[in-house]
Amino acid sequence: MTRRIVVGAIVAAIGLGCVSYAWCFYLLLLVIGLASIYELNYLCEIKGQPLEYPVAVFGVSAYLLLSATDLLRKWEGALLAGIVIATFWIGMYGEQKGYFARTAYTLLAVLYIGKLLTYFVLIREVPVVGMWWTFDVIVLIALTDIFGMFIGTLIGRHQLTKISPKKTVEGSAGAIVVVTLVSIAATQLPQLHLVWWQGAVLGILTSVAAQAGDLAESALKRDAGVKDAGSMIAGHGGVLDRFDSYLFGGMAFFGTLHLLGILQL
Repeated sequence: MTRRIVVGAIVAAIGLGCVSYAWCFYLLLLVIGLASIYELNYLCEIKGQPLEYPVAVFGVSAYLLLSATDLLRKWEGALLAGIVIATFWIGMYGEQKGYFARTAYTLLAVLYIGKLLTYFVLIREVPVVGMWWTFDVIVLIALTDIFGMFIGTLIGRHQLTKISPKKTVEGSAGAIVVVTLVSIAATQLPQLHLVWWQGAVLGILTSVAAQAGDLAESALKRDAGVKDAGSMIAGHGGVLDRFDSYLFGGMAFFGTLHLLGILQL
């Protein structure tokens, strides 16, 4: 547990430090994306059909590059079409058995990792408040992980789901309450330009989504029959194990900003 806390603190310090410098943050997202694709490919290999790996790497990299250069809205349709065609075309040169699974896994991997990571770029790119909102969403997701585990260990009695047996209803609900209160308190910071009820909605939906992201990745691991997706981060398993909640949480935070009318399309 001590090693987990220390390593987690170091990872958090690196991540929050990079947020202050946009391109440093985007490079970090790329590293996370490529490491996650590597680990997801490992899970697919266990299932018997690895990804069309070069296509998956290109897709994740292209999604992040286009979003960082403000070109994703213009070119996403062409990018996605190209990825679909390349996946089906290259897949024909492999074994005929498993063609369906390889193409499906690859397309899912690009969207699951590449597309979902772009929401952090989109949040960071918002003029004036983008950096502060990025700090906010990272802290809310991190606190969801921390308090879900802490409260669940302390008072958890009822299993949340069979997918992840150690997660409890008490831990989940407690994390949502704590994160919502923190999110409301954070609206007192003038840099965020939010009012208390907006903070409440952001806290609730981000925390719920972060937990859903954690459970979704747990389901992938259970399907592959492994405990962790990798071992790159001591005490935390793989990169995907550490950042699974961020994939859904960042998307939810960005979507909620639009839902509340704070951001306009």
